[in-house]
Amino acid sequence: MPVYAYRGVNQAGKPIKGTLSAEGPRAARAQMRSAGVFLTELNESDGGSRDEASAGGARSSLNFEIKLPQRIPAMEVAMSTRQLATLVSAGVPLVEALSALVQQTEHRALKGVFAQVRDRVNEGSSLADALISTSRFDNLYVSMVRAGEASGALDAVLARVADYLEDQVRLNSRVMSILTYPLFMLLFAAVVVGVMVTLVLPQITELLISQNLELPWYTRMVIASSDLLRGYWWLLILIGGGIAMIYRAVARTEAGRFFLDRFWLGFPVVGRVIRFLAIARFTRTLGSLLASSVNIVQALTIARHVSNNSIFERAADEARESILEGAALATPLRSSGEFPPMVTTMVEVGERTGDLESMLIKVADTYEEQVETSVTRLTSLLEPILILVMVGIVGIIIMAVLMPMLQLTESIG
Repeated sequence: MPVYAYRGVNQAGKPIKGTLSAEGPRAARAQMRSAGVFLTELNESDGGSRDEASAGGARSSLNFEIKLPQRIPAMEVAMSTRQLATLVSAGVPLVEALSALVQQTEHRALKGVFAQVRDRVNEGSSLADALISTSRFDNLYVSMVRAGEASGALDAVLARVADYLEDQVRLNSRVMSILTYPLFMLLFAAVVVGVMVTLVLPQITELLISQNLELPWYTRMVIASSDLLRGYWWLLILIGGGIAMIYRAVARTEAGRFFLDRFWLGFPVVGRVIRFLAIARFTRTLGSLLASSVNIVQALTIARHVSNNSIFERAADEARESILEGAALATPLRSSGEFPPMVTTMVEVGERTGDLESMLIKVADTYEEQVETSVTRLTSLLEPILILVMVGIVGIIIMAVLMPMLQLTESIG
């Protein structure tokens, strides 16, 4: 009979752990439930009897392992969700579909998560509640699954969730692929300038200083910058880390986050990309939730977090309050001033024709394309700027060294 290691909470609310023998996971959970223990973790023991474990208890008690939660890529979740939707639409019972998904999933952490979901569903829990118990799925995912279970269209909702996740992964991948080359150029420029300032320039400046020449102001400036980087590089790192910590501390407060989000939205060029990205995420999430039979008030509550911007979160809250008072969705979105006229017009048309969710999806498609176009234009503008900056810095260093060297050559001649 297999042995299981468990962790749980007793009726007094105290955490407990131990091992037990049972015919299977379901029997083990039933046994612990009858004993008044709520299980939080149940794993089959790797081998060895309990007698051997107790005999080596003094030795094994000194061995401990810290397990950090492993990150699960969004694409892995999207692929597994797509497979689950296919199995459910084919008429496979949910528990059997989850079992097949566990066997087929290659990602180790995700395999364990779906195994927990399968056990919970096998015990009589709904799929949405089982997903919540793992703490690995966000409110959007769980809410759409719950709506699918309530409407009897779980397969269609799972397919829609997979579409949403794949679209988000595709958009993020496109943006990152566009930004890779400028970031690489920036890193390369920093390395080249750092090597010249910290290794090459000091050897030349020692010669110039030893000749007691009157150096030009730009040469003195370059030498001072080199001395600063070589002597106080640790201080510069501390200052940069301090600025980053202050920024994060300010961003954690409600007023500070609102101020920073407003600042970045008003920043030239970059603010346009941030606004379009927030609108695309908000409208796609809202449209997907409405298409999954989630009511608009709950959908706005969930979609507000997806934009990841306090300005649009406040606009979503105002829209939710207006809808509760009987207003249409387009009215508060237009009065907020954060959504372009095209968005509010398409939302108004969607409400008038009763096809709001498809209109929101079209808005999301449009603004995702504009995000990609804007990022492409931004990077095409950054590339020559980075080249000019790198050439300018290297040119200043060369001129700062070359002019005194020419002066030294003339004096020797």
